[in-house]
This record gives sequence, structure tokens and C-alpha cells, in this order.
Amino acid sequence: MGTKALITGITGMVGSHLADFLLEKTDWDIYGMCRWRSPLDNVQHLLDRANKKDRVHFIYGDLNDYVSLVNAIEESKPDYVFHLAAQSYPKTSFTSPIHTLDTNILGTERLLEALRRRQGIDPIIHVCSSSEVFGRVPKERLPINEDCPFHPASPYAISKIGTDLVGRFHAEAYGQKVVITRMFTHSGPRRGDVFAESTFAKQIAMIEQGLIPPVVKTGNLESLRTWSDVRDAVRAYYILVTVNPIPGESYNIGGTYSCTVGDMLNYLISISERKDIKVETEEERLRPLDADLQVPDTTKFRNHTGWKPEIPFEKTMQDLLDYWRDKLEKGKVFLVR
Repeated sequence: MGTKALITGITGMVGSHLADFLLEKTDWDIYGMCRWRSPLDNVQHLLDRANKKDRVHFIYGDLNDYVSLVNAIEESKPDYVFHLAAQSYPKTSFTSPIHTLDTNILGTERLLEALRRRQGIDPIIHVCSSSEVFGRVPKERLPINEDCPFHPASPYAISKIGTDLVGRFHAEAYGQKVVITRMFTHSGPRRGDVFAESTFAKQIAMIEQGLIPPVVKTGNLESLRTWSDVRDAVRAYYILVTVNPIPGESYNIGGTYSCTVGDMLNYLISISERKDIKVETEEERLRPLDADLQVPDTTKFRNHTGWKPEIPFEKTMQDLLDYWRDKLEKGKVFLVR
């Protein structure tokens, strides 16, 4: 039997790119956990391989259903687990806090319990937390290292603190090989259109097609972010589990280029073919509270693994804009959100 990896949330941006990376760089079999209603757009290019059972297998699993997780683990018997599935949109967590907390905290507990109780496996488990756990960080604490106190600014951030602590607890209490990441802002092709840079890119592409007026609707443009590319992120996740993983450790991972959300939008507008685009703030796009200083210190992870980001901010943004242009050219119709 060959090496097997289980990716929860394979149909998301990160999960789909991780599957691509592992298929290209390893000989592992990939088991992608998803729900029956999960959109398959991000893994469309993998469906033929899945139909042929060519190293790609889609299996049903829901973080809110323990039995389905037991069944998914029984089917995959993984050597590596990348736990990426979550309710991942901070703004939605304000209107759906209970679902967010249940999915992200209790869902992680259900998954780790199911893995712990399955005899005959002892996988290395990556639990994906988030830089949002640090929340409202004072300027004097920048850049943010792993010892920075948690000050969550959303129910999503609270849920990821729970995810983070559940992962560490299972490593310390039960000896499971759990390592935790706190990834800072990462983007690129397949980024969901509820996130700032992706909704901006989508709106610009729609403007270029003449589908909406030349006005980009925005939320908070003052938030300072350090940007990295999703393809660098999944390479980091692979290195995390294969280069001397230390159970219970947590790592900040992120890019090196920092700018405000407004500066990011200005760059996207600058590479558009339309030169008449305006910007307009919409109240409904603003969060009640925001984590507005997200600048990481990644020294710990770099020293441990040798990883560093390789893809520049400009390529990430260009590829994201081209992703939305391609979707629109294929006749896709989208909500303006």
C-alpha cells in the first residue's frame, strides 16, 4: 500500500491547490473529503482522474457528523491528514456564530477523536488555525510571533482559537502527531468571492465585460495585511508534515509583502484595461470589528523547515484577476458581492 493523504475541505481554494501540489510532487494517493452538496468548481480538473481512480478519491464527510468522519477515515486510512475544512469567512461568522463555532471547534474535535480511535493508523495531522486568532494586535507587537496574545475580533477568530487549542490538546494528551499553522492572508486563483481581494478582482473583471457600472464596492480599506500566494501556502503545508514535524507545535506562516487593503485594490485597478474605475464603500461590507494589523513574524517556521515564499504579490493579483476574467469569458454569471 502506498502513502495516502486525507484532505478535509479539498473543494476549497487551499484544498484544491494542495491536491494539485501533492499530485505533481509526490506519488501519494489523495482522498478528498467533501459533502455531497460541496461545489466542485475548484476540482473540476481532477474529476476525470477521480472517475478513473487515478490517485484521486472523493469521499463523503461532514465535520458536523461524527459517523461520516469515522467512515471517511475507515475508507482512507491516511498517513497524512490536512485538516482545512471550516466555516472560513469571518464576516459570515457575525451572522452565523453558532454554526461557525460548532463546525470549526467541535468539528475539529470530532475529526481528531475519530482519528484517535481508529486502530492501525497514526497519521501526521495538520490542523489549520488562522492568523485571525491574534485579532486586534497593538502596533508595538508587530510583526506578530507565535507568542503574541490572542485577541479575537470575530466569532470566526474565536472558533479558530478553539481549533488551535483542540489540536494542541490532542498532541499533548493523547500523543497524536498534530501540528498547527496560523496562516496569514493568502490568495490566488480559486479564491472565494466573499474575500476582499477576490470580490474586487471579480468586480473589475465584470466591469471590463460591461456587466456592471465602473464602480468597485468595498468594505474597510485601511486594514494592513501581509500577502502570500496560495501556491506558496500549500508548499509550506507539505513541508510542515514532512520536515521533522513536532507534535503540538504551532507556526505562523505568511508572505513578506505588506500593504493596506486599499493599496491592494489600487494595484488591481492599475492592471485593469479599464481606466475609469471608481471606488465606493458600502456599509454592509464592513465588519462590526476587524483585525486590522496582520503582519507575521515567520522566523520560527523558516528556521525549522527552510521554507520561504517565492511568488510575488504582483503575480498573485494578476493570476487572481485573470481567473475571474476566464470564468466570465466562459459565460459564468455571478452575484455582485
